[in-house]
Amino acid sequence: MSTPDLDKFAGRPFSFYPPILGIEHNEWVYRKGSWSEVLVGNTKMETELWVPRRFLGDVSQVDKPVMIVGLSQELEYKGGAVWPHKRRVLAMPAATAPAPAELKPGGPPRQRESATDVKIERLVAGALIVGVIATALLVAFFRGRESGGRITYEAVLQQDLNLTAEDNYFSVVRKLGEPEKVRWRSEQGERQYEALEYPRLGVTVILMGADRKEMLYIGAKDKNWKNVHSVTLPSGTGTDSILRSLPRF
Repeated sequence: MSTPDLDKFAGRPFSFYPPILGIEHNEWVYRKGSWSEVLVGNTKMETELWVPRRFLGDVSQVDKPVMIVGLSQELEYKGGAVWPHKRRVLAMPAATAPAPAELKPGGPPRQRESATDVKIERLVAGALIVGVIATALLVAFFRGRESGGRITYEAVLQQDLNLTAEDNYFSVVRKLGEPEKVRWRSEQGERQYEALEYPRLGVTVILMGADRKEMLYIGAKDKNWKNVHSVTLPSGTGTDSILRSLPRF
């Protein structure tokens, strides 16, 4: 990373991170600047913006696929200028507990299930469990015969990368250095993925987000695309299964 000095990058295209809201195409070139702000032009749209220097963050030295200029906060384009974007917080209505059921005169409410119904449910559940176990044993037996050996399971080697679910692109670069390559998975589905390659460490760092402006670390793959590190999301869900289902890109 370097100090945000765009004057020496005049004519060289770059992207803001996170992208400026309200503008679809995120590729710009430096026009000119003053002590307090810089003028940038969009490469595909007839749009020029004055961006205050106080909003400019670090400049990435990696220019594949494009050089990245960080923003200290999310900006929004409106009224011909950029402004700090403020997310609206909607208050959730207070939940009310359901009123307790009233007891009818004459004693407690009648039980809905008889003892016979409970026994039948337990027998059905037990039969299902036995069937699942038997099926798993048969599959393991026949696979072992076809391959000439037994099925083995290897534990995931968790490398100490000093990364958490709160790390984004810039914090990963601060901890591990500049990646040799940066790749994006094609835009499809509800999740976006970014891969940062570190051949000297033997890993590829994976970032995930709902869109490309909010990408966070979910784990790392080795050169054979096997999981070597995963994290726990704020929701309590582990990312190991997400990484296992992610094809190489």
